[in-house]
Parts: sequence; structure tokens; C-alpha cells
Amino acid sequence: MPNNFYPAANAVFGKIVRVASEEVTLQIILCKCLPVLLYGLESCPLNASDTRSINFVINFVLMKLFKTSGIESVKYCQMIFKFQLPSMRLNRQESKFMIN
Repeated sequence: MPNNFYPAANAVFGKIVRVASEEVTLQIILCKCLPVLLYGLESCPLNASDTRSINFVINFVLMKLFKTSGIESVKYCQMIFKFQLPSMRLNRQESKFMIN
């Protein structure tokens, strides 16, 4: 699942992390990398372990972005930037998929 996500995220970090703000980097990761991680998952049933794995991937990238190792700091940054975890986004997309 995250096999294609990590190269995409590392490319973003390698190119812009020194020049762009955290907010800009986060938006680029959301627009360019997160779809790679979530592609097609709204049509697959995911168990709790799968959901935690997807959230871990993003939390790990946010730890790298905000230069912290504490999950509480990451959660605080998520709140400040109004960032939704992939599991929440996936639930919203899954609902749309089931309706259509």
C-alpha cells in the first residue's frame, strides 16, 4: 500500500522542504502524495489494522515534516492545520462510493 507513497513523499521533501514552509509542503503532500496512498481504497473493505497502518504512514511523514518524534505534537499540528487523517478522508470517500 505505501510502497508508491514513500517515493512520492520523499521526492517532495527532497525538492522543496528547505525552501517552502511547512504549510506549503503539507498542501503538496495532500494534493500529490495522499491520492497515491488512497487510490482505490474506498472500494475495498478495510479492517482496523489497515486503517491504523494508513494513518501511521501519514503520521510518520508529518513527524518528518515538523521535525518531531512525539505523536502529541503531530496531533496538535493536525489540529492547527485542520488536517484530516486518511482514515477520515477514506470514510468520506467510501460513503460517496456506496451512494453512487
